[in-house]
Amino acid sequence: MSRRDLAGAIDVSVLDSFTQGDTALADEVLGLFQQQANIWSPMLEVTSPGWKDAVHTLKGSAAGIGAHGLAEACVSAEQADPAALAGRLEGVKDALAAALADVAAWRHELMLASLKG
Repeated sequence: MSRRDLAGAIDVSVLDSFTQGDTALADEVLGLFQQQANIWSPMLEVTSPGWKDAVHTLKGSAAGIGAHGLAEACVSAEQADPAALAGRLEGVKDALAAALADVAAWRHELMLASLKG
């Protein structure tokens, strides 16, 4: 995977700006995002008592890497009434999957760049 494989789930300019072009730092931040996703994604169920914490944490992590769609899906879930919550959490899961695919592509590109230079 590489940047050409990005689906647009992440605004690459956000992390580039945050890390000021430091590819090692960008890779570290993206790795932390993946870890956060692994920790919190199992809680993205209506029956999970931790779904609110998971959504809130993912919202902040998403904003930090430019995953605006994921952050917006998290806000939508946080504000959902009980009848709409299951659907909103599915939206969070879908947006998280798209963000993780872009993160994988981006990290692959960073790895290739580090090998070249």
